[in-house]
Amino acid sequence: MDFERESSSDEEMIEDLEEIKELFPIRGGRVMKERIDHVHHLSDAEFVKRFRLSKECFHRLLSEVEENIKPRTERNSAIFASNRLLLTLRFFATGNMLLAVADFCGVSEAAASQIVKLVAIAIANLRPQYCKMPEGDDIGKAQRSFYNIARFPLVIGTIDCTHVRIQSPGGDQAENFRNRKGYFSFNVQTVSDANLKILDIVARWPGSTHDQTIFNNSSIRNRFEQGHFGNGILLGDSGYRNTNYLLTPLVAPRTEAERLYNEAQIRTRNVVERQYGVWKRRFQVLRLEMRVATERIQPIIVSTAVIHNICVDMKEPLPPEDEDDDNNPNIEVERNGDDIAGDKRAEMIQYFETLR
Repeated sequence: MDFERESSSDEEMIEDLEEIKELFPIRGGRVMKERIDHVHHLSDAEFVKRFRLSKECFHRLLSEVEENIKPRTERNSAIFASNRLLLTLRFFATGNMLLAVADFCGVSEAAASQIVKLVAIAIANLRPQYCKMPEGDDIGKAQRSFYNIARFPLVIGTIDCTHVRIQSPGGDQAENFRNRKGYFSFNVQTVSDANLKILDIVARWPGSTHDQTIFNNSSIRNRFEQGHFGNGILLGDSGYRNTNYLLTPLVAPRTEAERLYNEAQIRTRNVVERQYGVWKRRFQVLRLEMRVATERIQPIIVSTAVIHNICVDMKEPLPPEDEDDDNNPNIEVERNGDDIAGDKRAEMIQYFETLR
């Protein structure tokens, strides 16, 4: 998943917008918005509350993207890379309208829009570095981590989809984005590890698309089909078709071994639900209706996944729980039944028979 690098044109747009604002001030005289140095002005706790990550994590992220988001010159009250990153993080953390974020950071609304676009693309382009499936010796480590949850063997990831709300995109294709719950969204597929990291993400399908369709057309499916992960398997819910590498729960377990299989499968698979909860609580933009152009939504979603993984790596505190937390709006799935494509699930059920 690559994003077009438009840093040069975006940078020119940002500088032009700020220069126009100075040349044609609002009536009553020239008004320059104050740009507060939030990193030094806020305490550590206040910084986390407003930007959803620590100052240490912020500086690490800034070091990764600074070259791609810094202004070309310092003329016309240039907006420095640190301020651009803070503005974007504030938008991700609150999901506020761009005008409110622009006022918070002391820039024009039009400049804020271009900055969010520029920074989101820069962060999203770090995806290959921070969102990747285990390989080599890491496969065994991942399997041991998952086994420790509920003694389900061979698991290297849990898969599901979640909806990210958007405003109506308009046009002839708008209804493609209306999901089964009646609102407009992107249906986003992720694979989670046992520590809630996002190993793989697909964020390009409209909300009406079924989870199985997204998986069928994903590169992760092709990699499993080609045996790229050895004996590693995924766990999914009943909305997926059971295969030798993606195991789903039984719809109607009958024996004790089948009930043990289902219990372990569901407890282990719950990791991906928890991952959605943490990810969306950290970045409210994923929970509220995203009011930006449709083509800008994909890099925003992917960039928040990258930041989420950096937070996990740096052991950032989990965001606070919410009473109305909707971890996964895609609960009402179409059940594909208990047809077994191959014998992997039967083999697993036999394994749980030995644990009785």
